[in-house]
Amino acid sequence: MAQSDMPTMRSRRLGNELKRLRLAAGLKVQDAATKLMCGQPKISQIETGRRGIRPLDLSILMELYGVEDRTHIANIKRLAKEIHKVDWWSSQGPILDDSLKDYLTLESDSELVCEYSFAVIPGMFQTEAYMRQMFTEGHPPEKVEPLVATRLKRQELLNEQPDFRVRAVIDVTALHRIRGTEAQVREQLAHLVDVGRKANVNIQILPLRAQLPADQYPPFTIHSLRGEPPVQFVWLEHLTSGTLLEQRSDVQSYRRLWDDFTAAALSPSESRRYIRDLIKDSGA
Repeated sequence: MAQSDMPTMRSRRLGNELKRLRLAAGLKVQDAATKLMCGQPKISQIETGRRGIRPLDLSILMELYGVEDRTHIANIKRLAKEIHKVDWWSSQGPILDDSLKDYLTLESDSELVCEYSFAVIPGMFQTEAYMRQMFTEGHPPEKVEPLVATRLKRQELLNEQPDFRVRAVIDVTALHRIRGTEAQVREQLAHLVDVGRKANVNIQILPLRAQLPADQYPPFTIHSLRGEPPVQFVWLEHLTSGTLLEQRSDVQSYRRLWDDFTAAALSPSESRRYIRDLIKDSGA
């Protein structure tokens, strides 16, 4: 990967971790630059994700920063190699915006994805008809099919990545806002029941009677990335893009909120029963 192609989601993650380690060691950019016998701009570019780092330089910085945990060092070195990884979406060009590519990278690097959704069915569980209806309403005609193909490709993670798990809390209102014909609505509900039976999927429905604080909560996704020590990020979805929260305090706030939601929601088996009752009520 050329330096001009950076920063990427992975190179920013690497840079942020190296900066965190430097600050934890009480060192300045100049200290790192002196140790590597380079200029300060090089260290700054590495920490902002605008360039990669050589394995030897990375080992020198790990020693300088006092990092002794072998597992932690191995994971940082693995991430340093993966910033050059070419993913299937890398060749999509302007068809997929940078925000979506960032999300795809985050998702593919995760071992656990915890998603809260209140208005729509999570993308991982959407039928093709449902997603096409949504994309048709919100995007130019020429983008609909590429976006549908991308979302279908995302769903392959559920079958092809053995260590990939998804947990979802879906507000019950999303089940009553499914667009399309009656047949398409029943198809989407039945698909939710089917996918919820997978060993690596956990779906809970948040009922109207759930006792929660009166605050307004945005849809969010907590990504737990592979490796040790565990690293978590929160992704907030917006109308035209997304925001990545990396600060530990932010992540912990959403972790507590996630625990509240899972405690208030129906159990997975109760959720499947609720959805099956909806299908019966629809006349299927």
